[in-house]
Amino acid sequence: MSKFQIILTTVFAVFSVIGVITFATSGGGDPAKAVGNVIIWGTLDKGIMRGVINDLIERDESFKNVKYEEKDENEFDLLLVEAIASGAGPDVFLLPQSEILKKQNKVISIPYVNFSIRDFKDYFIEEGELYLTNDGILALPFIVDPLVMYWNRSLFTSAGVASPPVVWDDFFVLSKKLTKKDANKNILISAVPFGEFANVENAKEVLAALIMQSGNPIVFRGDNDVIEVSLRDIYNDQATPTESALRFYTEFSNPVKETYTWNKAMPNSKIAFLSGDVAIYFGFASELEDLQIKNPNLNFDVSYLPQTENLKNNVTFGEVQALAISKGCKNVVGAFNVITNLIKSESLAYLSSQTNLPPVSRVLLMQGTTDPYQEIFYKSALSAKGFLDPDQAETNLIFRDLVESVISGRRDLGGAVSWANAELEELIK
Repeated sequence: MSKFQIILTTVFAVFSVIGVITFATSGGGDPAKAVGNVIIWGTLDKGIMRGVINDLIERDESFKNVKYEEKDENEFDLLLVEAIASGAGPDVFLLPQSEILKKQNKVISIPYVNFSIRDFKDYFIEEGELYLTNDGILALPFIVDPLVMYWNRSLFTSAGVASPPVVWDDFFVLSKKLTKKDANKNILISAVPFGEFANVENAKEVLAALIMQSGNPIVFRGDNDVIEVSLRDIYNDQATPTESALRFYTEFSNPVKETYTWNKAMPNSKIAFLSGDVAIYFGFASELEDLQIKNPNLNFDVSYLPQTENLKNNVTFGEVQALAISKGCKNVVGAFNVITNLIKSESLAYLSSQTNLPPVSRVLLMQGTTDPYQEIFYKSALSAKGFLDPDQAETNLIFRDLVESVISGRRDLGGAVSWANAELEELIK
């Protein structure tokens, strides 16, 4: 190991001696152990984060010097780089799973001697394992926002359909029952916004979920932490999962098919759902309140993301943010103490109550909830997964071209998947 790594490991070894890393039970750190000044940066609402921190301070005054600063999402990367370079960076920052590869060189990893892999897997949801490397933990999961299915109860009732779809194959029948067209085959009411990309909200995440449901991780850490792309790989003895997912997704934009239910001339899928013109909308749990506020009269409900038939493991897409110790940290001991207390049950339960999002803790998720919406969100959090996104904006363009090249006939399924795989590999380089 380098001198820096030896020193860093020694510092973390001290943590385990003083017993900082105790979590999932009540109580904070020992008030006799000074936490000191700890600055946290993130894009999460400052009111929510300050509430979580104040809740922690009420239980333990030694955290009274912990501060949170909300930063603009579009400026965060540049601000973080400049701050670390100038020595004025935060001690801790919120690291989204979509930014892991871009920001992992700005993080001080937590050695496994201080937070074992066993403890990590027992405590956090499975998607949190995206933050694990051979050398340690990049960040501790803090908040999760799973992808769910919103469905218009009135449109389902009018079509004589009693319940929302459970598996993707149900859409072949539903699209014909729920979609309404005029004499010129113009779509008046759409069953599902599938087939296009530009006017489909969360299209990349939905397509990623379809691919991952067949066991394909899309982008993952291989041996020796080498980042690998698997879009072309075959899983579960099936055809290439990406091709199968792409074939299914684009099926609904073909005007010659009976399943035709969406086209590029239609409005944004979320706007169409709010207007009552589309029966199903795939959105995140965090969008529930927004949907309720924008159309209080919309008669809708929430259900799980449909699954691939005959596959045993449920999968949906999840957006996770985790607490990472910054390379510019001036108070490593204090920062470690703060993040290991912020992921305790008390803090995560308070965070969940303020955001209406499910906790990242298996302990809390297994306690369940009586709220009908939260019950869906809780179970979705347990099945949430993501992939190591090398660049969110660039991969969005790759997924868009993947879909549009098939729709336009520029590429066949195999050619489109091979092209996208090569583009992701080049992006990682």
